Amino acid sequence: MITATPPHPPPNTPQVSEQSIWIDADIAAVERCLTDLDLMHRWLNPWLRCEPVGVWGTDLGCQSRFVIQIPLLKPTLSNVVVERQPGLIVWEFEGFFRGRDRWECQPVGTGTRLLNRFEFVIPNAIVALGFHLFASRLMRQDMQAQLQRLRQVAETIGPI
Repeated sequence: MITATPPHPPPNTPQVSEQSIWIDADIAAVERCLTDLDLMHRWLNPWLRCEPVGVWGTDLGCQSRFVIQIPLLKPTLSNVVVERQPGLIVWEFEGFFRGRDRWECQPVGTGTRLLNRFEFVIPNAIVALGFHLFASRLMRQDMQAQLQRLRQVAETIGPI
């Protein structure tokens, strides 16, 4: 018997995308790019806006939402900081995806290795199909581009 591998994972199958980059800046500068909302908007995809729910913060329990700037639709992910240590922020999100976005700064020589691990499930079968047909490759490319932009921002802001 021959079985075919499905072209995309079924709904609710956990998926992981992990990327890292070396940045010629100290951990404090890199972390500032993750905690300062104005700096964050310099490296985020221009189609993506992060909006605080209440007062902006990245402390444990702080809430925000990411809104994709698609006219009329504006898909939104609500998120909360579920893990926080110096050099580590983990956002848990819910919306059209469910999962976690982990950002970890690790000292390496005179710079910082930034690791981004994006784990998610797509509970809706139609959304999952659309994502895998049209957006999964673009998302990976965008994650790489975001890390490049974040590197540029961190290397230009310098120490606090």
